[in-house]
Amino acid sequence: MEHVIGIDLGTTYSGIAHLEEGRPVVIPNLEGLPTTPSVVSFTSSGERLVGTLAQRQALTNPQNTIFAVKRLIGRKFDSPEIAQARARLPYYLTAAPNGDVLVASETRSLTPQEISAMILGYLKGCAESYFGEAVSDVVITVPAHFDDHQRQATKDAALISGFKVQRVINEPTAAGLAYGLNTR
Repeated sequence: MEHVIGIDLGTTYSGIAHLEEGRPVVIPNLEGLPTTPSVVSFTSSGERLVGTLAQRQALTNPQNTIFAVKRLIGRKFDSPEIAQARARLPYYLTAAPNGDVLVASETRSLTPQEISAMILGYLKGCAESYFGEAVSDVVITVPAHFDDHQRQATKDAALISGFKVQRVINEPTAAGLAYGLNTR
């Protein structure tokens, strides 16, 4: 059976849901929790951690623990938003050859799309574990203020993680739709 899941790819936490008999159902992550920290960390041995395990690395491995990447996605390195982020974040940001921002850990440089794809890939694995079969179709929510470049970068992250994006919906629109589902 073909499943279409919805993902709220959040700045701090992300969540997955699907419709079951016309009702929204939250899909728990592999730890059984309803939300997953939107965090990726790289250990000294080169292992990649996503979610709760990555979040636990924040104090002991801050330069290799990437969080709040949603604030970076689809932005140029010389933008005011990136300048503010560079002052606050414990990991490094550099300029890509095309002027976009790159996240630089001690061992590698990645685009925000690649980091987001790692989070989305983990969520995809959670959904596949829940259903016991492959999942490819997704609807993703984004902030209403996201411009076309940020929306496309979010779609690119989903494609990298193996999803087929059915739609990108503004978060307020998704909230309104979810409210409407509960008022029938």
